[in-house]
Amino acid sequence: MIRENSAPYAALLLRVSLGVLFVAHALLKIFVFTIPGTVEFFASLGLPGPLAYAVIVLELGGGLALIVGWHARYFAIPLALDLAGAIVTVHAANGWLFTNKDGGWEYPAFWMVALIVLFLLGDGAFALKSARKPA
Repeated sequence: MIRENSAPYAALLLRVSLGVLFVAHALLKIFVFTIPGTVEFFASLGLPGPLAYAVIVLELGGGLALIVGWHARYFAIPLALDLAGAIVTVHAANGWLFTNKDGGWEYPAFWMVALIVLFLLGDGAFALKSARKPA
């Protein structure tokens, strides 16, 4: 049974925590790996280098949208697809555990599932702009 009085706050907690993770992930690409380094890494995977720019924008913009609750449900699916891409291109070959060399796939897979859960739950409490009108 869903506790209707607390479910919006559970979605809020999930939404904000996922958003903070994405903002941190994007800032890692910008300030630690650097944008040129991230572009080079994408190219080393056989991906178009400029795709790195789109991923950084999605992760930073999508993360901020999740934090403030601006159409969070609409950002959850593209962000989940971003993680699916990371699993396929980087993490799947490294095995299950994220502590393996170059990181396994269990952490990004769990993160992806959490985004799907947020999509199914909705934006939650204190959303700036809900992706759907309340019933």
